[in-house]
Amino acid sequence: MPTYLSPGVFVEEKPAGSAPIEGVGTAVAAFVGLALKGPMNQATLVSNWKQFVDIFGDFTSDGYLAHAVYGYFLNGGGNCYVVRIGANGHPAPIAEGVISAPATDGKTPARYVVRALDPGADGGAISVEIADASDGEDDVFKLVVRRGGKIEEQHDNLSASGRGKQSAATAVKAASQLIELQEAPNAPGVRPLNGTTALAAPAAAPARLEPSDYVGDVADRTGFGGLETIDEITMVCVPDVMAALQKGAVDLEGVKAIQLAMIAHCELMADRIAILDPPPGLNAQAILKWRQDEAGYDSRYAALYWPWVKVFDPASNANVFVPPSGHVAGIWGRNDDTRGVHKAPANEVMRGVVAVASDLTSREQELLNPVGINCVRTFAGRGIRVWGARTLSSDPEWRYVNVRRLFNYLEESILNGTQWVVFEPNDYALWARVRRTITAFLTNEWRKGALFGLTPDEAFYVKCDNETNPPEIVDAGQLVCEIGVAPVKPAEFVIFRLAQFSGGAALTE
Repeated sequence: MPTYLSPGVFVEEKPAGSAPIEGVGTAVAAFVGLALKGPMNQATLVSNWKQFVDIFGDFTSDGYLAHAVYGYFLNGGGNCYVVRIGANGHPAPIAEGVISAPATDGKTPARYVVRALDPGADGGAISVEIADASDGEDDVFKLVVRRGGKIEEQHDNLSASGRGKQSAATAVKAASQLIELQEAPNAPGVRPLNGTTALAAPAAAPARLEPSDYVGDVADRTGFGGLETIDEITMVCVPDVMAALQKGAVDLEGVKAIQLAMIAHCELMADRIAILDPPPGLNAQAILKWRQDEAGYDSRYAALYWPWVKVFDPASNANVFVPPSGHVAGIWGRNDDTRGVHKAPANEVMRGVVAVASDLTSREQELLNPVGINCVRTFAGRGIRVWGARTLSSDPEWRYVNVRRLFNYLEESILNGTQWVVFEPNDYALWARVRRTITAFLTNEWRKGALFGLTPDEAFYVKCDNETNPPEIVDAGQLVCEIGVAPVKPAEFVIFRLAQFSGGAALTE
């Protein structure tokens, strides 16, 4: 508190109390796969389908990434991150050209390097012209970028000496969507010579993809390993695993390795769930055998959906079968917006789907549901719906997708909303503030219907006192708060018991 030495009236501002906990986002998907263009091995935020097309290109027959993202937005998904992968974890070759500049030592000419921003782009269609700047100064120049003979960009009054904001490399990096400029290292400040340079087309990228391309590396930020730096992600989809399987780039063992790595990533992060796709062309008996023999996954951070779904493919102007993960991720987002993360994302219509690859009966689903295969089924007069909401966990506590996602939401919200506690005096007053903060948050979630109980006391408890924080815990610099919640679980099996009774007889309770 301030010390007052002079008489007078003083005004102090004090916080009103504990900061409220705000709920985090629950439906941000990440997609890893093949695209026609765009940044390689770089997680890029995409908010709508047009933005995806502008950055990564349209539908392609080489993979399912575009179909997955389109299905995601069509079914109600919001923001997502997209990672375009390349062969052997390396970017596709980049088109580049060299611009000459006068020699400073009278012998070795200086060289500026221009590179296309889009890996694998047809560099031969891009050319760069150096011309006189509009202000006429000796050390400035104009850079004109053409693609297919048409002027796409002009960068005027660029400084060769690197003075101010109009330094050539800095200005081009900030404004250009097509190229980047690397100034001459052997002659800094030398103005490039006037002339036109065409960027050389790169060599073709290797066609074969290995499991390591999908898995990636955390240190290099490649594949879905690079997604560890993005906390907002709650779902991970890799639909092009199946494209690699169909093209013979990986076998079923490779598929298993990639999906196990997806699961390991989600378990490590503990705030997201892997939405897995099954191999194509499997009937009910075959998917059951694959689940039991090949894919014996057991994780509360993964869910499997079957069968594949038929959608319209503009690339071939025909209906094709695609993996369901992108459409399912969109349904999760739509469900969160309309009902809440606590509601099981099932019995929901799958938009944009004209048929499923395999129709099944209730008897067949009786074999699939217990092993965690969530089915997509066709119902007469009710459309095509997701008809399952289970994880791949054998633990009954984590059987349902909505329970796992609710806990992810609660844990992340409490984690983010209690950062103010760190380094506060660890005493009774702080414990009471922590209890009030978390109790208020959980009471609000109970009112939304996320927790089971007629009263808040039945739905959750928060314990943070001298019992959870004895002297040895306080001396270690720790504050321990125990929280217990009763999540709502879906009515998976609805049973109505009907019986006859004698008409007119008195009914007693």
